[in-house]
Amino acid sequence: MDFVNKLTGSEKNKPVHTQGNQQAPSSSSGGGFMDKLHGMAGGGPHSEKNEDALDKGVDWAQENVFKQGSQTNESALEQAKDEKISDTIRDQYKKAMGKDFPVADK
Repeated sequence: MDFVNKLTGSEKNKPVHTQGNQQAPSSSSGGGFMDKLHGMAGGGPHSEKNEDALDKGVDWAQENVFKQGSQTNESALEQAKDEKISDTIRDQYKKAMGKDFPVADK
């Protein structure tokens, strides 16, 4: 049954059980020191707010089409990768259409 739950995604809503005194990984951000470092490096939810529409579209495709999980709190490296993808889309659009992509880059 666990195999079926993993395939269907039902495993996501199931509580995490741990053994001994191990703590379950937390998906929520507490705003601690590591979160501040993450934000200073160019990642985190604050940087997600500064994305243009094409970057948000890339995030949507990664989350919903490629099933890569939530894109709301990406690392600086992930955001740089997404920016490279959107820059490539803009370049290819300009080569094919002869004009700039309709959404300006931030």
